[in-house]
Amino acid sequence: MNKKAYWLASAVVMALPQVSNAQEVIAEEPDGGDNVIVVTAQRQAQSLQDVPIAVSAFSAEALESQQIENASDLQLTLPNVSFSKGNFTSASFTIRGVGDLCVGVTCDAATAIHVNGSPLFGTRLFETEYFDLERIEVLRGPQGTLFGRNATSGVVNVVTAKPKLSRFEAEAQFEYGNFNSIEARGMVNVPIGDMIGVRLAGIYVNRDGYTTNLYDGSDIDARDLYALRGSLRFEPGPDTTIDLMGYYFREKDTRLRNQKQTCQRDPLGVLGCLNNRRDFDTTNANSTVGATLSSSEFFAIQGIPAVLGLGSLYGPDGFSGFQEPGDVRVVNTAYTPFYFAEELQVQARLEQKFGAMTLTATGIYQDTEVDSRQDYFLGIQSRAGFAPALNTLDFFAANGLPTGLAPPAPAFIPGSSAYFSPIAGALIPDGPQGVLCTSDNDDGSRGAFEGNSLCSETPLSFDRSSEQRESWSGELILTSDFDGPFNFLLGGIYAKSKTTDNSYYVNSFALDYASAVLGSFGSLSGGLPPSYFATSMYRNNSLESNLESYGIFGEVYFDLSDRLTLTGGLRYNNDKKDVTARTTLISFLNPYANDGDPFDTPITPLTGPSGLFDADPGTPGQQLAQFREVSFDEITGRAVLAFEVTPDNSLYASYSRGYKSGGINPPLSPIFAVSESFGSESIDAFEIGSKNVFANGALQLNATAFYYKYSGLQLSRIVARTSVNDTVDANIWGVELESVIRPDPNWLINLSFSYLNAKVAGDQFFSNPRDPGGGDPDAVIIKDISNGAHCAVTGPAPGVADAFVAGVNAALGLRAPQEFPSDGNIASSGAFGICGVLASAIPANSGIQVLSPGVEVNIKGNTLPQAPNVKVSMGVQYTAEVGNGMTLVPRVDISMTGKQYGNIFNGRINRIQPFVQANAVLQLNGADERWFVRGFVQNIFDSNSVTGLYVTDASSGNFTNIYTLDPRRYGVAIGAKF
Repeated sequence: MNKKAYWLASAVVMALPQVSNAQEVIAEEPDGGDNVIVVTAQRQAQSLQDVPIAVSAFSAEALESQQIENASDLQLTLPNVSFSKGNFTSASFTIRGVGDLCVGVTCDAATAIHVNGSPLFGTRLFETEYFDLERIEVLRGPQGTLFGRNATSGVVNVVTAKPKLSRFEAEAQFEYGNFNSIEARGMVNVPIGDMIGVRLAGIYVNRDGYTTNLYDGSDIDARDLYALRGSLRFEPGPDTTIDLMGYYFREKDTRLRNQKQTCQRDPLGVLGCLNNRRDFDTTNANSTVGATLSSSEFFAIQGIPAVLGLGSLYGPDGFSGFQEPGDVRVVNTAYTPFYFAEELQVQARLEQKFGAMTLTATGIYQDTEVDSRQDYFLGIQSRAGFAPALNTLDFFAANGLPTGLAPPAPAFIPGSSAYFSPIAGALIPDGPQGVLCTSDNDDGSRGAFEGNSLCSETPLSFDRSSEQRESWSGELILTSDFDGPFNFLLGGIYAKSKTTDNSYYVNSFALDYASAVLGSFGSLSGGLPPSYFATSMYRNNSLESNLESYGIFGEVYFDLSDRLTLTGGLRYNNDKKDVTARTTLISFLNPYANDGDPFDTPITPLTGPSGLFDADPGTPGQQLAQFREVSFDEITGRAVLAFEVTPDNSLYASYSRGYKSGGINPPLSPIFAVSESFGSESIDAFEIGSKNVFANGALQLNATAFYYKYSGLQLSRIVARTSVNDTVDANIWGVELESVIRPDPNWLINLSFSYLNAKVAGDQFFSNPRDPGGGDPDAVIIKDISNGAHCAVTGPAPGVADAFVAGVNAALGLRAPQEFPSDGNIASSGAFGICGVLASAIPANSGIQVLSPGVEVNIKGNTLPQAPNVKVSMGVQYTAEVGNGMTLVPRVDISMTGKQYGNIFNGRINRIQPFVQANAVLQLNGADERWFVRGFVQNIFDSNSVTGLYVTDASSGNFTNIYTLDPRRYGVAIGAKF
């Protein structure tokens, strides 16, 4: 075999090899076709080693041999690629430090997910298991010209297996493993005449839960899903190919969205969780908005009998006696999680050749839905402190409010019981010692006072993340294949996506109780019908969001010499977005008699504790929703010089400009000063690389170095219980090495290494939600008991802020500031208070400031989240011939992911420890690979590897959600081909 043949065949092993007779792969001549990995990284078929881009590809056999079953597994073998689930039924690929740090319905993905080259929007594709694929391509770096709607970090392109017109084929595979895991998959390929082929494939997965629930001994975090794909290929002539594909995925089970919560408990209750460690503990519930709004102190300030408070801010909180299980896979919750996801894809593709020109037209329609609910705190709250309040409520419901007057005056205010009996009937229907009922969130904003509730012996707190989205796109590409030195590609894409009812809810018994007690006293004093303050649940609701996007792009390819090629590309991007949204919690009065949508309340104008309810203060008049629209456009492109040193060795240097459009921040409740929109991202990427094959194919070594200048990196933070987005700048650089070593035909060794340095550039000032005092020992961190948010009070000299807060708080019946524990990494003192009252009480020229949400700190030089500094992976495979044409193939893969941070503020508490993952497989293949028997183990060391963090809002107590890889799995599988 000549060097060129070895070079092309080596593209197979670059994809990381298959569990089969590896000798056959090397021996196969390249014109055999099937054994050469062909990628479409430049939107045309090319050998993997020919592409002057940092791209990795995995064939179907490679995915199987390395046990890459889903997106989470994919990260373990790729340099500078990370993957983690997110807080709101989302997930993120982070490539070279660039990931999805933006949170919101109008955010674009930094890593574009494609299927057969078409972009996907809000896809659930990362949730299913891979099946019947031709390959997966992962492009690292901004794609400034060719792909979809552009992407700043890279592209993951899932290429499905296409029907074959030449022969009948069928495959079936069954797997059983621990956790009673069952997986069945199958495929059948049927040719119909000489011009049509049909391919049907599917997968079914069912397993018990990974997590034990101590509350009832059940196993949760289970999975039950299936996916089906049907494909049709029609070739009416040698120059025409038509592909049709339909895909359907459905999951309904008890999968947890957040694996576990961690907290260094704050005994003061001001922060909820401290700033030094992530312990297996639960937040101090007194820090949560439900506890502050239903506290005896807040009620007393509002003129409501303090005895109606569910507890004191200075007393034991709802979690004070709760023992958090010290195991990632053990929780204690009275609320069984629910997870539902569904996706439909329909795709059509036409490829028509006209001599040396090829026109490709592709269209895809996508319909997705996701709905996830789980315990907000993953813990059991105590109701012990509720007894005085519930007994008093029951008394008021039966008798009314006492007048306090001597006879013959009436003992109770006439008719006042009607303001409290609806509360008791909805929340404690069996009396103060009976069940406690909490608003459910499965019917819009209708809750307990509309007859939609969940009841339990313990107080419930749970959340829900849901979305429905419909999208489609169409793309035209014209390419040339001239014999001369010049070729080109010209294309355009148009896409639309519509999201309806994107909602995030938080429900709790305390919120229902506070909204009702505050509403009843407010409506009674105002002479209005008995009412509560709606919505009694927190709801951030994007009623509708629309995206319209188009791009025009082109590239030219010019052979400057026999060995030097220049690529130049430009793209014009245009994105328009709009969103209709509102955020509500205890925002306006709604009569208990209204059992429909709370927004249909007959009380007008809508009034709340802070005055008139207006979802859009920026527009004159009262608005029930806020409408905003933005548009962005940008010119991007790339330039590449590729030099063939020898037929087996090449060098390339490239510049690429990437772009990701900005978006719209959601409305806040309460109102804080944040920008209504955020700008687009842009990235200038410089890269040099070398692709090499040595020793007649025995060694393949690819190397890449890159430098990024990042402008406007979109970064999410929590303000007033809602994710809003800002922008920062960053500098990123790193190196990547990938190699395949084949000392002889039966051995195969894969090695990869990457180093990454991703830092915030320039002065960037933000308030750290874990430490609103910003490390200032003279500041006072305030928990605002009117909304659960934080502010910080600073003064011109030591002790000034403390004395000021102590004086104002004394008039409110609240305590003076106290110091946090010495090991909490909080230099400031802390106190409960009301930020607005403090701000209005500042003496003139005193130098005292009230800063919301806190003191800003400079994050210059901090490491970007989910950007491991080092990644190393290795795979070793041996193929042994055992007679009668059978082979026995053992393989071991091990990967190490280095230090990273889960939050832009870094520090010990946000550090994610390095982790090691190892897999092993032993497979016996029958003659001609017609059947196999496999034994496997994943995560050999049973590591609880943390891949990401999410720090919750001040009103939730600042606990941290963590996301982990799966525990150890092992089992056996059998399969056959026909």
